[in-house]
Amino acid sequence: MVLQWPKYVFLILTVLFVTYSIHIYSLPEGISKNYHPALAAEGRLVWQKYNCQSCHQLFGLGGYLGPDLSNVYSAKGKGPVYINAFTRSGSGQMPAFNPDPNEMNALLEFLKSVDDCGVASPAHFKVKPDGMISNPG
Repeated sequence: MVLQWPKYVFLILTVLFVTYSIHIYSLPEGISKNYHPALAAEGRLVWQKYNCQSCHQLFGLGGYLGPDLSNVYSAKGKGPVYINAFTRSGSGQMPAFNPDPNEMNALLEFLKSVDDCGVASPAHFKVKPDGMISNPG
């Protein structure tokens, strides 16, 4: 008689995977969504249009010339007015961009959505020997 257990193990694992997938996708999202998702999606396109990621980081990913903008929207002394001013006037290394008001609103909504995802301080991340990062905080 041929052993049938590999088929049963496969069947059990498949049922568990499908059940877990249904469970995960039926849960409400953990993000509070204090932003407008469609406008934030447009803002991501503005972020890409002006190639912001070449100089700035979001949650430690991106360029190193400018500061990390993960939590700039809610940072004390910063926020939408600060972001708008720097985007329009530039600084020593940052060129002045002139997005139209709709693009600026969308970019602000995108940065608000990024900020709403969590807190990141890449300056305090530790790089592990395998190249992964951990947040000791």
